[in-house]
Amino acid sequence: MTDRKITSEDLYKIKTPADPRISPDGSQIVYTVSSIIEKTHTYQSHLHVINRNTQAMEQWTFGENKNHSPRWSSGGNLAFISDRSGTPQAYVMKAGGGEGRQLTFSSHGVSNPLWIDEDRLLFLTYLPENDSYENPKKKPEYPVPLEVTQIRYKSDRDGFIRGRKSRLFQLDLSTGETRELVSCEGDAESPSVSAGQLAYVHTPPEIPGTGLVSDIHIKNLKTGADKNITGGRGIFSKPQFSPDGRCLAFFGHEKEYKSATLQKLWLYNTEHETLQCLTGEWDMYAGDAAVSDSLYGAVSPDVQWTADSQGFYLIVTDRGSTGVYYGSIEGLMYPVRVEEEHVSGLAMHPSEHWGVLSISTPISPSELFEADFRTGEIVKLTHLNQQWLEGTLISAPQAFEAEAEDGWSIHGWLMKPAVMEEGKKYPLILQIHGGPHMMYANTYFHEFQVLASQGYAILYVNPRGSHGYGQDFVNLNRGDYGGSDYKDLMTAVDAALEDFSFVDQGRLGVTGGSYGGFMTNWIVGHTNRFKAAVTQRSISNWLSFYGVSDIGTFFTEWEVGGTMPGDAMKLWDHSPLKYADEIDTPLLILHSEKDYRCPIEQAEQLYILLKRKGKNVKFIRFPEQNHELSRSGHPLLRVERLNAITAWFNEHV
Repeated sequence: MTDRKITSEDLYKIKTPADPRISPDGSQIVYTVSSIIEKTHTYQSHLHVINRNTQAMEQWTFGENKNHSPRWSSGGNLAFISDRSGTPQAYVMKAGGGEGRQLTFSSHGVSNPLWIDEDRLLFLTYLPENDSYENPKKKPEYPVPLEVTQIRYKSDRDGFIRGRKSRLFQLDLSTGETRELVSCEGDAESPSVSAGQLAYVHTPPEIPGTGLVSDIHIKNLKTGADKNITGGRGIFSKPQFSPDGRCLAFFGHEKEYKSATLQKLWLYNTEHETLQCLTGEWDMYAGDAAVSDSLYGAVSPDVQWTADSQGFYLIVTDRGSTGVYYGSIEGLMYPVRVEEEHVSGLAMHPSEHWGVLSISTPISPSELFEADFRTGEIVKLTHLNQQWLEGTLISAPQAFEAEAEDGWSIHGWLMKPAVMEEGKKYPLILQIHGGPHMMYANTYFHEFQVLASQGYAILYVNPRGSHGYGQDFVNLNRGDYGGSDYKDLMTAVDAALEDFSFVDQGRLGVTGGSYGGFMTNWIVGHTNRFKAAVTQRSISNWLSFYGVSDIGTFFTEWEVGGTMPGDAMKLWDHSPLKYADEIDTPLLILHSEKDYRCPIEQAEQLYILLKRKGKNVKFIRFPEQNHELSRSGHPLLRVERLNAITAWFNEHV
């Protein structure tokens, strides 16, 4: 029996297998393993291969760098991306492994390799429109002003855009020649090829009043004819041609409920030029909407076609879990694996109906499994986290539901403290996810386990606005931020206090990030029942958020239901800053300095106002980090963040 508790620093022990790919002959499975190098506090990822005939497992790349995005050619060669030269470049190696040969030499780096055939490889690079791949302009040796002419001029992922965009190139391996395949204003991404056809996602510059748009285009590589098949009506992604090239499947929606619209599966017939939504009557989210803090290196999978071009497999989100479904081109959809787990990766053998899944549970980070969907048999392939887990106390959550005042069911989990004594009461921390249109799930969450090891019960639920519970439910909080969603959370707290007698109702804490940070700010401005709060990458003022966030204009309009300046009073009414006088709860504010999604001025305003009023508040700024600090930020700062959260609750709860 072990008594070792999980610590913040155990983040360094977690290994994440992801992005599995099956070789064309089905004999090998390549995947990435991502982890943290303890001595340098940096991330690394390497390619590993399983030989299905011998069950042998080999590591194919080495060194303190990142190797990822493996892609098999039809002849069995393996392309991948590596930053071993200093910037991410495409490499190729033989099917049996060996030294990789560098293929690209872009000063800006490349990504997303995709084979056209054995001699041609597609890749993306992020370049200004007037730069060439072969001879990009030299970076200036002195500071230059940033000229801004577009609404979207910065990105939480990429920083200041400076005229750059994702551009799609083709490399001829025999000659080394490259040429750009798409000429468009805006980004060209996510390519798929079949018999002289190129499908890709086109994201044009934001048009005032319309918000985000991303379309699926099909280009004839011989004639150059380019067709927009989705017509500028919505947000679409991940196109994949069927093996016979007659159909193109992709995800997306037409913004019927703006950012709260369920993602659906679409099918375009290239012969008849008809577009059909296959899951239009299906009240579930097509894809993975689960949130986790322990999936560094994970890749959201495309639709997986079968060899006969009559069906496909995909991941589906439903009621706190993600599972695998099979669908046909006629619109038949049925589950083939639905368990209380988080399937974050999927690769299918096209003709034999078996696949490789990345699966996480609340008590285990991701591992790879091979599943036969004809028999239901599943076999664990990797045991990367087994040794660490065997020596560690893990808390398993218990699912529960509470009924909201208007009858909706609020689904969630209560995680007990890792160590409990009979008859003793324990403090409880309410966790609130971001999005808001995401979902807590049956997945491993390191932050929850760290707090549980400190003696806290953890309550995490999916209030209205969360995915996984149907279109009506996910749309309920739009225009009502701080209304019934706040009541849902308080209802869940009340239900937990009633159902779990070991919870000390006088020792409650609350925390959350992004939308969860907004809601944390809102809660402490509307009730004093929590003894301490930690707000992370939060929103405090919708009036300024409108103009400073990289999604501010359309997100504020879609989610809160107001614009500037016409709806200024409505935006102010929904701003936690308005209620700062009512905040008496000790509040820790955590924010990243290069967060362009929820810019740090949101934290600065809240901190200065509370400090000026003599409130119990503390502000921690994380340098050089963006909105993704808790998931992919600098490892040392991720640990500092976790330690700051536990220290604040230990002091005040």
